[in-house]
Amino acid sequence: MTEALIHTTADNPADTAAASTPQQQAPSAAPAPADGPLTDAGIEAAVHAIADRSRHAARRMAMANRAWKDRGLRAVGAALQANTRAILDANARDVANGKANGTSAALLDRLTLTDARIDGLVAALENLANLPDPVGNVVRGQTLPNGLRLRQVNVPMGVVAAIYEARPNVTVDIAGLALKSGNAVILRGGSAAESTNSVLVRVLREALESVGLPADAVQTVDQYGRAGANVLMRARGRVDVLIPRGGRDLIQSVVANSAVPVIETGEGNVHIFIDESANEDMAVEILLNAKTQRPSVCNTVETLLVHSGSTVLPAVAKALSKAGVRLHADDRIRAALPASVAADAATDEDWGTEYMDLDLAVAMVDGLDEAVRHIRKWSTGHTEAILTNDLANAERFIAEVDSAAVIVNASTRFTDGGELGLGAEVGISTQKLHARGPMGLTELTTTKWIVQGEGQVRG
Repeated sequence: MTEALIHTTADNPADTAAASTPQQQAPSAAPAPADGPLTDAGIEAAVHAIADRSRHAARRMAMANRAWKDRGLRAVGAALQANTRAILDANARDVANGKANGTSAALLDRLTLTDARIDGLVAALENLANLPDPVGNVVRGQTLPNGLRLRQVNVPMGVVAAIYEARPNVTVDIAGLALKSGNAVILRGGSAAESTNSVLVRVLREALESVGLPADAVQTVDQYGRAGANVLMRARGRVDVLIPRGGRDLIQSVVANSAVPVIETGEGNVHIFIDESANEDMAVEILLNAKTQRPSVCNTVETLLVHSGSTVLPAVAKALSKAGVRLHADDRIRAALPASVAADAATDEDWGTEYMDLDLAVAMVDGLDEAVRHIRKWSTGHTEAILTNDLANAERFIAEVDSAAVIVNASTRFTDGGELGLGAEVGISTQKLHARGPMGLTELTTTKWIVQGEGQVRG
């Protein structure tokens, strides 16, 4: 390991990198499988070898100082811009294949990259570079009566694996977060985005290598398909934590089958409750944003609950209908809708559905208590919002709704790592262990205790 990789306050790590990077370079692309189909044993050996290289890279990353990691993030951003055409060409092939295979509009939206979306990824990397380094942060500390000095500090997780589907932006987001938090990452991006992810991983690895960081800090097992993903899930001891991101089936499959500790990211059956006192103009603007700005993502509202005493329903319903939203409403809502607004009869299936499209379930409730009961029954614990001018109701909603994010008088689309100042996110955790809500830099660290003494022994 080069000395410049160690956490220091070196004035110019770039100069040190140029001088001390080993002559033997890491491969600039992920290793490809041998010619011909691999046996199960061959795939297991190949994935284990990737994990072992990740472990070695993680040890180096754990000692990289902030200046070096930030330089790596900016190198990745510049490489994405320089390779935009190759990335978009590969993405066009994936999108064309998706359309030919009947992929839904929502998944096609998640799969698609554009110049603007690549610019957004570059901006997110710059935001990460400007954020404080979580590694070494002192969570708490004290000096005991016997003179022992204690500190609990943030340290990298080590080897982080991510399994996701049809979301090439996640490839960059997770790699950037892993880099800044001092981890190595192993990616399984799925067949739908195979061409895009192949180019992205190559670009990422070459960018890291260009500044003297280990290319093996970013690797993929996509070349080994589902069999490779299954091996990754069983690589306990080689992989420290596994994060699934995608639809319910993918997430539950990983949770049920993984031997590696999992941080569960959940589906987003998101609710907005319009209280009796809610302002009409605000309600219309927020509902349009929360449902139509990007309906395929997990923080999009899927169920609207309207207080029976509210007068805003006609305006909200007209605006949503004009925007192309298909309503699935209960009997009381259908009776209260303007004649110009059509709605399907809602069923229990609608209350439990994450549409990820321009569909919205709508129910009428007689107050805050009924709204909270509905949310408790059907919510996935992602995000819920209340629109109200009643401070007491807002405070009760915050206290009684048990989701990862609770919002008052704003769009649910703000449950996002970038929007909440985290730079980016690995996913939205809906569990209650270690990480909950948008998972940014700190959530990719754990802690260790440092105990410093002067010869003390326990009596």
